[in-house]
Amino acid sequence: LHQRLKQLEQLLEDNHQMIGHLRDSVQALGGSGPGGTDSGGLYPWRLTNGTWVLPQMVAWAAQGPAGPAGPAEECREPRGDSPAKADVKMMDVYELLPFDNPDGGAWKQGFDITYEDAAWESTPLQIYVVPHSHNDPAGWIKTFEGYFVEQTKRILDNAMVKLAEDSRRRFIWAEVSYLAKWWEGADAAQRATAKRLIDGGQLEIVTGGWVMPDEANVHVWAMLDQMLEGHQWLERHLGVRPRSGWAIDPFGHSPTNAYLLRAAGIQNMLIQRTHYSVKKHLAHERSLEFHWRQSWGEWQPDAGVNLHHCHTMP
Repeated sequence: LHQRLKQLEQLLEDNHQMIGHLRDSVQALGGSGPGGTDSGGLYPWRLTNGTWVLPQMVAWAAQGPAGPAGPAEECREPRGDSPAKADVKMMDVYELLPFDNPDGGAWKQGFDITYEDAAWESTPLQIYVVPHSHNDPAGWIKTFEGYFVEQTKRILDNAMVKLAEDSRRRFIWAEVSYLAKWWEGADAAQRATAKRLIDGGQLEIVTGGWVMPDEANVHVWAMLDQMLEGHQWLERHLGVRPRSGWAIDPFGHSPTNAYLLRAAGIQNMLIQRTHYSVKKHLAHERSLEFHWRQSWGEWQPDAGVNLHHCHTMP
């Protein structure tokens, strides 16, 4: 109980400092801002036309549609043609595809894959096996606690044991909410093992979000919030930052999430559940691997903010 109280006190202190930084940032932006209504020191502000905006947008809105450029990394709606060029433009691809849904049963809308055995005699096929376990924090069938008690805790307990037995073994983990829950109940030996495995590269944390978020309906700030929550926990408890993204279960994939991952330092990413028609098209064109470049936002070829190496599972 004493340890849990100490943890709670530390979390309260961290939140206090974060709110202090937010308050200072808001004050530095000049009170309620031009053209806005004072919201009592809180944000966002409400403009005279009734629109709610973030603090840094107040000055831009006051100067009209052609207001000043924001920070270089600010994600802004492009005006005119983007200087970025692409070999495959998804908006054009969407116009080509019928988006039909042939009656092939669940998971069977792909196409048959056939090959000649002799084709691989001179050029061996290289296969990558990635041991992982996907855990649904949102409560798909069971509750968060139900999943953890009945499955997730056992998965992580056994992973630590089996990885420690053989240095050749590898395992990846994505959902930090479950990792944090496991960490709370782990003893000193289990925590030391986890840190050793992570430092040695046997256990890798991928994406590092609090959850593996939906990318179709979730707002950008919710995406960002859960990512910050997960990355801050990893930094505080394990001292690591993810370098690869892993999104195998979201129903569709958003350039917004790819943009946020790249801005967070994620260098590579893997996606899975694109539309069957899109995946067929990319497979036919041999474009399942690509550099993901958004059509919006500031294009920075040197910084590579919106350039992302992405692998699509076949």
